[in-house]
Amino acid sequence: MSTVLIKDIGQYKDDKVTLKGWLYNRRSSGKIQFLIIRDGTGFIQAVMVQSEVSAQDWELAAGITQESSLEVTGTVREDKRSPLGYELAVESIAVIHQAEDYPISLKEHGVDFLLDHRHLWLRTPRQVAIMHIRNTIVKALRDWLDSEGFTLIDAPIMTPAACEGTTTLFETEYFGDKAYLSQSGQLYMEAAAMALGRVYCFGPTFRAEKSKTRRHLIEFWMMEPEMAFVDHEENMAMQEAMVKYVVKAVLEKHPADLKLLERDTAKLEAVLARPFAKMSYDAAIEYLQSQGHEIQWGDDFGAPDETALANLHDGPVFIEHFPAAIKAFYMKPVPERPEVVLAADLLAPEGYGEIIGGSQRIDDLNLLLRRIQEHKLPQEAFEWYLDLRRYGSVPHSGFGIGLERFISWICGLSHLREAIPFPRLLNRIYP
Repeated sequence: MSTVLIKDIGQYKDDKVTLKGWLYNRRSSGKIQFLIIRDGTGFIQAVMVQSEVSAQDWELAAGITQESSLEVTGTVREDKRSPLGYELAVESIAVIHQAEDYPISLKEHGVDFLLDHRHLWLRTPRQVAIMHIRNTIVKALRDWLDSEGFTLIDAPIMTPAACEGTTTLFETEYFGDKAYLSQSGQLYMEAAAMALGRVYCFGPTFRAEKSKTRRHLIEFWMMEPEMAFVDHEENMAMQEAMVKYVVKAVLEKHPADLKLLERDTAKLEAVLARPFAKMSYDAAIEYLQSQGHEIQWGDDFGAPDETALANLHDGPVFIEHFPAAIKAFYMKPVPERPEVVLAADLLAPEGYGEIIGGSQRIDDLNLLLRRIQEHKLPQEAFEWYLDLRRYGSVPHSGFGIGLERFISWICGLSHLREAIPFPRLLNRIYP
């Protein structure tokens, strides 16, 4: 007899096995009890027939509370009606821990209540499916980067200066000096790329934006590749290849999870069918104005603008050549048109907005110095970054992919709060 995981139950058809998990739900029909058991890898129905078990086990099962931990032994039977394709015919049962009255019942609950109990909400089938997909997305991203010769480099969380802007920083004290929680590991990846060629970092980033939109988190995870000797066009090509690889991996591995989430997989399959569209910022502004959007050249896009642009295409679309004034100081200008930069945002379809932001970086020392001064940044904090242009500077590019936005799009979620295990929102830091 083997102790097995629910996800592997199909390998044990007609065998006697033991499952260890928690009681998700229980119902009774006369002399039969139906126990829905979860173990983190899946959910299975365990059928207990009164005449086939001891009186003690029958009474024990009848009194088990929701989310009690238990050990069940029985025979695996094929059942085509089951989403899993199998059920367990129970022979014996043991309670490991009898749970107290569980606060999350199988009825509808408000969002605030669920967020207050996020540590328990994670146990529900929908949240388990999202976390499984999140895991696959992270693995697929790393697998693709590994296959393309990238080296993982860990960037510091505490930094002496801003990377993208000074208004959204979390400031802290660092032994008498000021320090900030990282907005991005990109500048450090540029240094690493000059040593290793192709690198990436993956970790938490922090933005002190007082925003309550469904697209924003205070703490989120970002993967940031950086590549020496890669220009703007090559940068976009690599982003497209990576996104398609990840979408394909999720479609292949998670059909049941996507079905549980009621995700229209045809829309994900369409992403694989054709090249990603490209649109200039100029053309995007012209289109938005023609549709009545109140936006002028030089403005950044809002959520309604991004949705309107994405709706022009079946799949993701690159918007490129943004005005330099609304982008970060390190982005390289278009040589023949220096008021715009060699940068692109990748917009996901279906109204999910920007999922990747990338650019070719400035590789000229004097121009980078000028940009730092124009943005009123402290030059002394960036001397190490300027060194990269003093000692063997090369054309280089990179991008950052926001993990939770990517997950939200893949899963069809309405809010980023479900895409991360423990969301940090404007007015929420518990649990």
